[in-house]
Amino acid sequence: MKMRFAERMNHVSKSFIREILKVTDRPEVISFAGGLPNPKFFPKKEIAEATQKVIETNGDKALQYSTTEGYAPLREYIYNRYYKNIPNVTLDNILITNGSQQALDLISKVFIEEGDCVLVEKPGYLGAIQCFSVFMPEIRQVELCEDGINLEELEEMLTKYNPKLFYCVPSFQNPTGLTYSEENRKKLAEIMKKTDTILIEDNPYGELRFEGKDCSIIKTYLGDQAISLGSFSKVFTPGMRLGWLCCSNEILDKVITCKQASDLHTNIFSQVILAQYLEDNDMDAHIQEIRDAYGMQKECMVNAMKKYFPAEVKFTNPEGGMFLWLTLPEGVSSLDLLSEAGEKNVAFVPGNPFYVNVDKINTCRLNYTASEPEEIEEGIKRLAEVIKHNL
Repeated sequence: MKMRFAERMNHVSKSFIREILKVTDRPEVISFAGGLPNPKFFPKKEIAEATQKVIETNGDKALQYSTTEGYAPLREYIYNRYYKNIPNVTLDNILITNGSQQALDLISKVFIEEGDCVLVEKPGYLGAIQCFSVFMPEIRQVELCEDGINLEELEEMLTKYNPKLFYCVPSFQNPTGLTYSEENRKKLAEIMKKTDTILIEDNPYGELRFEGKDCSIIKTYLGDQAISLGSFSKVFTPGMRLGWLCCSNEILDKVITCKQASDLHTNIFSQVILAQYLEDNDMDAHIQEIRDAYGMQKECMVNAMKKYFPAEVKFTNPEGGMFLWLTLPEGVSSLDLLSEAGEKNVAFVPGNPFYVNVDKINTCRLNYTASEPEEIEEGIKRLAEVIKHNL
């Protein structure tokens, strides 16, 4: 029997990182390849207590069908923590999703038609690139600078291509770890106000700042022209698949329709458990514990790089988040280093999947949150040997 698959399946590939993780999931491999939160910070005891309490006191609601928008107490928590001081945003602008990845899928369904232009960062989050690709747009990339997006290039692309969407991760960006400055955010908003392009502002790492000063989300300056995404995956647990989007009523009405057609509503049991956890526990203290640990792990990786890497190798030094970005000398392909690194039982993600239609990439992404300090030091030492062998 010949399968008659949709044409769109020819435009989307499997997750590059998931394929790497299949190969590197061996105990002897020191892996900097994943984007996994450290499981020792999953509040398992507190989740068990919250679950028991929910079953005993709120079981009928938690185990029943629910509204598409999501559990009201959880939406209220999100509003009060993240959007209370942003003009024209209310509780009714927030929808709970199956992680922020589903938010991307829903937004794509609402906006993207074949051939539409969509802008992403260069390098950009591969999960967004993969999601958008299903809908067969023309994806173009805007260069990142040390203090944020290249504003001149962004303005030029907005004028030239009239994109439907511009997707960005302004805080501790995946994959680079870079953060848009406050001034860059303001100017970005000023530029976009001259257009009808919608900004998708993804902020999964915003709570993970371990040094420096917090920045405003761009929606503060751009209002209804921005869709704001968030997630509990990095500060609670990714397995519960809880994220959200915040947008104008006009957009949300269409998103709700798409979500009803997709899955009716996000897992209400998980939503009620999380809301109970938030009511009974100090989320700020929990997040601070994660920040302290990740900050220490990042410092360990940066110090090891300074110690072992050749001077020609450059790397970012993020103020938060889960990743840093390595730039090798011109002509060195990070993809070519992958198999040799595997022989030395160390793994990373080559830069290739973070770009659109570009080959021979000399960059790679490293994750520091899932490894202990001694593993980080040893892994960087092994990686340095591979790099030196290929210079």
